Amino acid sequence: MKSKNTWASFILVVVYTVGIIGIASDFDDRFVLLTPVNLLLSLGLIFWTHPADYRPLWKLAVLCFVVGVSIEIAGVQTGLIFGDYQYGSVLGPKIWGTPLMIGINWTMLVYCAGSTVNRLFADQNIWIKSALGAMLMTLLDVLIEPVAMQLNFWNWQDNIVPLQNYFAWFFVALPLLAAYFKLLGKTTNKVAILLFILQFIFFGILQL
Repeated sequence: MKSKNTWASFILVVVYTVGIIGIASDFDDRFVLLTPVNLLLSLGLIFWTHPADYRPLWKLAVLCFVVGVSIEIAGVQTGLIFGDYQYGSVLGPKIWGTPLMIGINWTMLVYCAGSTVNRLFADQNIWIKSALGAMLMTLLDVLIEPVAMQLNFWNWQDNIVPLQNYFAWFFVALPLLAAYFKLLGKTTNKVAILLFILQFIFFGILQL
């Protein structure tokens, strides 16, 4: 497992470093189109290094993917959940205006947040941990939003991110994180924690 963690961590650091340099330097406008590949690789690496039974992990993954895609479809189609927004072309194929890759993103972030909270607050009750994880995911979204609009991941009406979006992120993430702790218990993954940190660094730097 130690060797797997080392290789996965090395790959993630290289990929996110190259991503920051490639996007920030305007090396090629098409560079950002590799985002779906990055998301799939990131999720694959943290699942590859998952330290416990895979059966509950797959249950969690299916739940996060289905809920993530479904809530985003409802959000795009109605504007009632996150606010009035539309997805661009960067994240790949869409269903009812929502890229399937967004389900991968929800799955990845829930797993990373759950692992991080378990590392820091393993003995807290499930709802305290879920709230802390949801807060971390919402904080990350604060960093993501300006970059996402700039790179055409998605766009908001009048280029204004409503507060409603952040409340929705928190309350969608909350039960998904509860499912993480229910299914995976105190499981934590060092590679997932690293990935979560890299996400904060990545979007933080691209805002500069």
